[in-house]
Amino acid sequence: MSRILITGSTDGVGRATAAALLDEGREVVVHARTPQRLAAARELTSRGVSSVVGDLADLDQVHSLAEQANAFGPFDAVIHNAGIIDGSALLPVNVVAPYVLTALVPASRLVYLSSSMHRGGRSDLARAD
Repeated sequence: MSRILITGSTDGVGRATAAALLDEGREVVVHARTPQRLAAARELTSRGVSSVVGDLADLDQVHSLAEQANAFGPFDAVIHNAGIIDGSALLPVNVVAPYVLTALVPASRLVYLSSSMHRGGRSDLARAD
C-alpha cells in the first residue's frame, strides 16, 4: 500500500485529494497548520488517516513537521498542495517550505501544485519580508 503525504489538506483540493486516495486504499497522511485546523479533517482522521501539524510559514515548525512525517516511514509520494495567495508569508509557505520538506522527507514521487496566479502576478517582492 502506498503512503502519501499531502500538505494543506484540511480543505479544498488537498482534502479532496486525501479523500480520493483514501477511497483507493492508499495510506494518507494529512497536514494541518494548527491543531484547530486539523479538526476540519476529522472525517478523514476518523477513517484512519494519520496527521502532521505545523505552520509552513515558520521554519522551525517545518522541521518539526518533517520529523513527524518521517516517523511514519518512507513515502511513495508527497503532494505539496499548501499555499497562500497574499501576505508576508508568501515566500516561506509557497517556496521555502516545499523546498525544505523535499530535502527532509524522502519520497519516490513529488507533486507540486500551483495556481494560475503566475499568469497575472507581479514581480514586486516588496511585501515578501
